[in-house]
Amino acid sequence: MTAHAVAGRLVEFARALREHGIAVGTGETVDAAAAAEAVGFADRERLREALAASVLRGAAQRPVFDGVFDLYFPAAHGTSETAADEPETPAQLRDRLLDALVAGDDARVRALAATGIDLFGGYGAAAGGGQGQGQGNGHGGEGAPGGAGQAGGNGSPAARLSGWSAYQALSEVRPQALRARLRTAIREARADGLDGDAADALADREAAAGIASFTEHVRAEARRRTAELRGRDRIARHAVAPQTDLVAFTNASAEQFAEMRRAVQPLSRTLATRLAARRRRATRGRIDLRRTVRRSLATGGVPMRPVMRRRRPGRPELVLLCDMSGSVAGFAQFTLLLTQALSDQFSKVRSFAFVSRTDEITDLVRAGRDEPENLAERIVTEANLTTIGMSSDYDGALQTFADGWGDVLGPRTSVLILGDGRTNGAPPNLAALRELAGRARHVHWLNPERESSWGTGDSEAHRYAREVPMFECRTIRQLSRLVTRLLPD
Repeated sequence: MTAHAVAGRLVEFARALREHGIAVGTGETVDAAAAAEAVGFADRERLREALAASVLRGAAQRPVFDGVFDLYFPAAHGTSETAADEPETPAQLRDRLLDALVAGDDARVRALAATGIDLFGGYGAAAGGGQGQGQGNGHGGEGAPGGAGQAGGNGSPAARLSGWSAYQALSEVRPQALRARLRTAIREARADGLDGDAADALADREAAAGIASFTEHVRAEARRRTAELRGRDRIARHAVAPQTDLVAFTNASAEQFAEMRRAVQPLSRTLATRLAARRRRATRGRIDLRRTVRRSLATGGVPMRPVMRRRRPGRPELVLLCDMSGSVAGFAQFTLLLTQALSDQFSKVRSFAFVSRTDEITDLVRAGRDEPENLAERIVTEANLTTIGMSSDYDGALQTFADGWGDVLGPRTSVLILGDGRTNGAPPNLAALRELAGRARHVHWLNPERESSWGTGDSEAHRYAREVPMFECRTIRQLSRLVTRLLPD
């Protein structure tokens, strides 16, 4: 590629990172260009590390960076095997994969991942599982932009493919079927001198890591080839998983929720620091006009040194009212864990959950700090949240809270309502919400749906938003901003 083309690729790469929430400005882009010029393109991994050092600000951004990097700076592909040695069936591919994993040959594992996509990953009009569909020619140095073999170039049958599917290839190859054989082979090859339990643990860990590595290579190769067919920008936008703090609560997978739970403690420490700093600033209070005027007599009536009316120190009370139905439960669960981790910032935290009726879950949430994985299931199972079904009924939920626990609200109480406002056809019971708002100091509603969806279908969110302030809260990043902005001093 020419210098102009390389510069263009870097600019596209920086734009894709920004779309995934990584702040890459002009300065970082210039630094990345200088780093690329210094290290060159002959060693792809060296280029990867140089660009990462130029644009990243934290380890949490690295998975997104790697996914985007693999699309914009793909490895050259093409296997070194002869046609006679190339696998033709899933069983043959697994045998060769076993040998490569035991030998620790990552380049070979990557080549076998490309072969797996070749044989079993193509779909569309010309996807016949034929050997060598779209195989890269391997020309161009590894890591050279555009050096990857183009899937379906030069009028090959793969040019008529609709795309490449990692799921389809992995379903055929079934690398997990290798696990027992791989564990045994690794134990025999590398566990000399270890006792039985240690050898088994080592073999099991390395077998799991090897299969995970092959799986990720297959996914990366499918993304690379699909990007060649459909455009890098489009695939980067839709195929690279966002940072954890930008994943929508209602769309998160089980693995992403596990990452979110791991983020609770470090996030709570950051938010606690912000809340404490804001509280220290707020204790200064308002200007004491009488004392300021008296002090100004020493400066000829000019109030050079204002006197502040000191506020009495105190911490607010927090009440959470959480919808635990459907996909909203994941959002509520994460927020419950976060506010529980922030409990030292409040004089009292009480938590309530509802589906069609409300019940207090303060003790369940407190116990869930040690076992957060199944908190939502324990709440639904152990609390009295519904009479029938798991469809939310805000009419009954708001009324049972107002009738049974209305006395927990007072002039020092802030209430956070967590829910999407979808009533499934039941009345919205705005009167009960007004009653809660009249008793508490503040009531804020956090909605995990896009604001554009409020009021659509069975959503009464637009009507609730007229009674209390409602905020879109779809991601950890939005939640963090709202917590530090909305919670009182």
